[in-house]
Amino acid sequence: MRLLFIHSDFIEYNVREKATDIAENIESESERVEDVLVVFVSVERNDKMNTAENAAEEIDNVAKQIKANKIFIYPYAHLSSDLANSEQAINILNKLRKRVRELGYEMHTSPFGWYKSFKISCKGHPLSELSKTITENEETEALRNENKLKTSWYILIDGILNDVEKFDYTGYDNLKTFVEYEIKGTRAVQETPPHVKYMKTLEIAGYEEGSDAGNLRYYPKGKLIKNLIENYITSRVLNYGAQEVETPIMYDYNHPALKSYLERFPARQYTVLSGEDRFFLRFSACFGQFLIAKDATISYRQLPLKLYELTRYSFRREKHGELVGLRRLRAFTMPDMHTFVTDMENAKDEFLKQYMLSIDVLKDFGLSTEDYEVAIRFTREFYENNKEFINDLQKMIKKPVLIQIWEEKFFYFILKFEFNFVDNTKKAAALSTVQIDVDNSKRFNITYINARNERVNPLILHCSPSGAVERIIYAILEKAEKDKQKGMKPMFPIWLSPTMVRIIPVDKNHLEFSEKIMDKIKNSSIRVDIDDREISLSKKIREAEMDWIPYITVIGDKEISSNKLTVRERSGNANYEITVEDLIKNIRERISGFPYRDLNENPYLSKRIIFS
Repeated sequence: MRLLFIHSDFIEYNVREKATDIAENIESESERVEDVLVVFVSVERNDKMNTAENAAEEIDNVAKQIKANKIFIYPYAHLSSDLANSEQAINILNKLRKRVRELGYEMHTSPFGWYKSFKISCKGHPLSELSKTITENEETEALRNENKLKTSWYILIDGILNDVEKFDYTGYDNLKTFVEYEIKGTRAVQETPPHVKYMKTLEIAGYEEGSDAGNLRYYPKGKLIKNLIENYITSRVLNYGAQEVETPIMYDYNHPALKSYLERFPARQYTVLSGEDRFFLRFSACFGQFLIAKDATISYRQLPLKLYELTRYSFRREKHGELVGLRRLRAFTMPDMHTFVTDMENAKDEFLKQYMLSIDVLKDFGLSTEDYEVAIRFTREFYENNKEFINDLQKMIKKPVLIQIWEEKFFYFILKFEFNFVDNTKKAAALSTVQIDVDNSKRFNITYINARNERVNPLILHCSPSGAVERIIYAILEKAEKDKQKGMKPMFPIWLSPTMVRIIPVDKNHLEFSEKIMDKIKNSSIRVDIDDREISLSKKIREAEMDWIPYITVIGDKEISSNKLTVRERSGNANYEITVEDLIKNIRERISGFPYRDLNENPYLSKRIIFS
């Protein structure tokens, strides 16, 4: 479906004569509507009824942006060369009209199937003319069945499944919030979470009006943080034994295995048209890694086999109302590992290792088990056969966890866990996750040669030990806000701080000595900058605090004469004197084992531009 939006001072039309044999009945031969969002609509051959739902959502989004409360739907065949037949077009148009009315708008329309003359006056502001292409997202039988799937919710602690409604949440307020969100909550954004303010003021990322919603731009500090996170996760996964690969970002809708996967487990895909060929943008690395494994010659001696890719980017067309900051995006960076194993016992062994790997990875981002809630989901059959295994997962986390039990198998996986961060607006977002997949090796014809020289299908574990890179930054920023509310100073882990040390000379006479200190620190692989701007000392210190700088040192006559630095350390609000050599040693000990990259901006603040 093609849409052309024109925010208009007025539109008026007059009916001339029939254009099709099944033209709609005329309620009025002419109409004039003022101060209205006009939507010219072409219904296309591949459109389905659900396309009207998606179009109504897009109309609602545009109307809210321009604050329009009147909508005029104008059937207009000239936006497309691939039109639906008249009967199909009328049915979809009627669905669209009905849905727009249900959204609360004053809805006007012109009749389908008639030649009409019209006059229109465009308001002429930046959002007054827009065009959109709406693709179908037809609800499949599998999706309808998923909604009917019987599921049960419990809180697991000490081997006992407790009803979520009856569990005593005293001391577990965060778990209670997560349970309410998971079972009853809405994903739509109702208030802006604090991390959005931080991502802007700290110049990490910003919204990009020139792209689709949910596609962000990253400034030098944000790009540095992203790179460090990506390098760290990749290093941990490769040390765990994975082999890194690279796969395409788009795939053919009509590939037999992919088509089967998409039809059974539909996602909100981006569609790409190349001539008459139709592709979709990946929402994970599953497809590429499965197709690699399908073509590989694998022996049982080589299992477990681990393939890994950092997908930059994966795409998922989330609903507009759910998009907010770094929490939920349409383009995101996903560390994605798949482990191919021989049987369920091996799968459970790897699952346990990856569970612990995920805990360790999040810990190095400053996120302890107290900072997120655990959800473990599985089929009833798996639980009955593996109760002790599930109980052990809870014991390892040392606090109660949310359990979801499916009474029958529906998904490709029979067991999964997620570590879910609950933010300051009481919304949750999944970070780490692992799944045991029992279906896709058959779907993609992935096999290995067993000890009896038979070709058999492996089980597959899907693992992202951190979740999306953007969500890690989101969780760090949201936790920082929680720390602030507790009277602590918000900050990044030192190894992730864009600037680790800021040197502040009192005046120009102290600049040369400050530069010598900066060179010593920089040559020790510590990110350092110098505030050489001609502003007051108090303002420099205040802005360094606002930038969450872990170590601030002011250089004056005293520091030059004593050859010692006066340092303000952000963690613990500590102030002390120290030699530059000892400061370097202390910082190096705290960032040892973590990836390092040089500063991504000019080290002189006077030469930097402002991005946000």
